[in-house]
Amino acid sequence: MYHKEKSIQMKSSASALYNNLSVLRIAPRSLTYFTVVHANMVNMVSASWDGLNYSHRQLQSKEANVATSSSLIMQAAWCVLPSRDILVLTSQKGIQMYESDGSIMVYWHALDTPETQTAQAVFARGIAAVREKYICVGISSGSMLVFDVPIKGSNITLSEVLEEHKESITDLASECSGSLECIADMVSADDSGNLCVWKSGEDFQLLNKIPGFDMSCSSVKLWKGTVVAGYGTGQIRLYEAVTGIVHAEVNAHARWIYSLDIAPFSGLLLSAAEDSLVRVWHLTMTPETNSVEIVHMYNECVTDTQICGAKFCDGDGYAFAVTGYDLSEIIRYTQV
Repeated sequence: MYHKEKSIQMKSSASALYNNLSVLRIAPRSLTYFTVVHANMVNMVSASWDGLNYSHRQLQSKEANVATSSSLIMQAAWCVLPSRDILVLTSQKGIQMYESDGSIMVYWHALDTPETQTAQAVFARGIAAVREKYICVGISSGSMLVFDVPIKGSNITLSEVLEEHKESITDLASECSGSLECIADMVSADDSGNLCVWKSGEDFQLLNKIPGFDMSCSSVKLWKGTVVAGYGTGQIRLYEAVTGIVHAEVNAHARWIYSLDIAPFSGLLLSAAEDSLVRVWHLTMTPETNSVEIVHMYNECVTDTQICGAKFCDGDGYAFAVTGYDLSEIIRYTQV
């Protein structure tokens, strides 16, 4: 179903972080951007679709009044809004927002760090673009920050703080199908596996809480009103977002799941884990019975690699990319 393409080399290797790969497709310029976090910096690669041209950029973590920060970056992800694309970096010190090519930092939000050292680590993790103008970012305290992003310029404002989770946020996801009929448009996950389903607006509304099982939910997606959640047990669960009804439970991997992704146009689901496997599944919805089915389509073993990032490169799932801990390359696969 898929075959391996030429890998993209990076300036430095990937850290062992959840969801440690982000992809942005720039169709007018026939380019794809990739970002991978390494310690206190982000490797950014721009690759032409013909595979002939690559350009590299590295972004450093920032903190107030310090020239070079050693604070670890936890995640880097592009937020695609109708009016603009923003690259968001989250670290132990704060949240950085850049223009999509990483050239200009448009916003910096410092995290409240305690004066004295505490047992609780402070960091931001979990990034999602929601509807027309919101970017949401999770915090280690369990809070989520909602930023209001203007059509252009740097006048980004913190509009709301959502406090529903008690554990560190692991991942956030917005409705990716583009359907306006779905009531829920964001889901948040935390370290104890609890999920919260939200409706966005001037004030975000909590629609549902789906309890966890004291096992971290490391990656989460929202597609056509269905929550797809990956856990440290290697399981994937499919829930109806608004009611929390379980549609399916799959023992997908032998070890901790690090990344999920959905190709919204085709319903293909990508899962990647510490067991060196990347699997492709197909989700089908039956509106008459309000059911969702999941079928295994394909798997690829990336030998001796603890996979930490996997993303489709397009909305149909025609190609996907993979990163692994300590790997200085992005491995790409395309459909045969």
